[in-house]
Amino acid sequence: MRRPPDPLLRFTRAERLVHRATAALTLTCLATAACLYLPPLAELVGRRRLVVTVHVWCGLALPVPLLLGLAFRAVRADVSGLSRFVPADRAWLRAVRARASHRPAGKFNAGQKLYAQWTLGSMLVIVGTGLVMWLVRLTPPAWRTGATFVHDWFAAAIAVVVAGHVRMAVRDPEARRGMRTGLVDRRWAEREHPQWVPAPAPDQERADQERADGERAVREQPVRGGGAPRP
Repeated sequence: MRRPPDPLLRFTRAERLVHRATAALTLTCLATAACLYLPPLAELVGRRRLVVTVHVWCGLALPVPLLLGLAFRAVRADVSGLSRFVPADRAWLRAVRARASHRPAGKFNAGQKLYAQWTLGSMLVIVGTGLVMWLVRLTPPAWRTGATFVHDWFAAAIAVVVAGHVRMAVRDPEARRGMRTGLVDRRWAEREHPQWVPAPAPDQERADQERADGERAVREQPVRGGGAPRP
């Protein structure tokens, strides 16, 4: 029996911290927005001034994790990969429409790239319209009215998209493991991101085969005092 493949490093600590911090800020903004706009939640939570303060400052901090993460090479590589489409991404989209089992993808598939680009774009819109609403002395009323309309509808769209993202994560425990620990199973990676997985080194394959042959020889040795092989 061959040894299971070694896990692959998918995300570094910096990448995971950027994801966690951005997720925490986004969920806090959505939760506080719900407390501000839904009367039952507003009555239950109370302390509207505190909720507004938390909402505003978490919203202003949304871009900070990504900006800090750009100091790390792995994060910059992810940003570069997520911002451009390649022929494999178009093939992935066609495979999804055709419900094909084989879907070519690099480290990130086309769906993940679309989600990342939507997240960055909506983040800029939310922060920009939030600043217009917050700086009441620097913007005319007509600007604030339009910004409020755009801000509210983008917040609702973000809530729907985030819910879909969470649903996809719940259905894929190995993807969650990769974001939690940084490591993923090679078989999962070969199935979901075949163009990202590096081919195993010949020396490693040879070592695995020699180890498997040795274990098989030990199992097949006769038990001392009898001719029956070991179970």
